[in-house]
Amino acid sequence: MVNKILLNNVSIDLKSYEENDGQSEIQIIFDVTSDEYHDIAVLLYQEIFDVEVPERNLNFRGKIVNYYTDRTNLYEAGQVGEYNVTLKDVKAAS
Repeated sequence: MVNKILLNNVSIDLKSYEENDGQSEIQIIFDVTSDEYHDIAVLLYQEIFDVEVPERNLNFRGKIVNYYTDRTNLYEAGQVGEYNVTLKDVKAAS
């Protein structure tokens, strides 16, 4: 099980990791607390990332192709949202 991913050198602890289409697409699930919300939102708005999966020795330039969360308002203190993000290698997407 992969426990961590780096997006533009920002480390994210994962709840779930799945590779699709070989290694050209990955789906990740992770929790975001109300304290982390702003920083994660700003990061995800970048849309394209240097993706590193240290436990799989995997590095690629990835783009968000699917994204959803179970919460829309993490500005309230003490909230935790589950984020589901699919990233595709931009070379494979061409």
